[in-house]
Amino acid sequence: QVQLVESGGGLVQAGGSLRLSCAASGRTFSSYAMGWFRQAPGKERETVAAISWSGVSTYYAPFVKGRFTIPRDNAKNTVYLQMNSLKPEDTAVYYCAAKPSPGKANVVGTRAYEYDYWGQGTQVTVSS
Repeated sequence: QVQLVESGGGLVQAGGSLRLSCAASGRTFSSYAMGWFRQAPGKERETVAAISWSGVSTYYAPFVKGRFTIPRDNAKNTVYLQMNSLKPEDTAVYYCAAKPSPGKANVVGTRAYEYDYWGQGTQVTVSS
């Protein structure tokens, strides 16, 4: 069982930066691939970025590539979402999620249904 708590959301102007954090409970954080997702009002949840348990493999949605990064620190049981060059269309509730990595395979999950554990979400608002 993994419990996830996101933080770092807020209001920022277009072109600005935010860093979201997702702190995980438990001693097996390094056994999980992690992902960041977002959901804007009236829209479906979409995948933003994902990282394998070791950090070797990553995935970025085309609309954030070059602007966002997803580092993780297994010693701190934390995954981050560094968001730069923010745009108003990045406004959404951002969620982190954990996906077990059987056999320590360095795979990332790009679909929400692959993830077993979810945080409560943190609001990001980008003003124009």
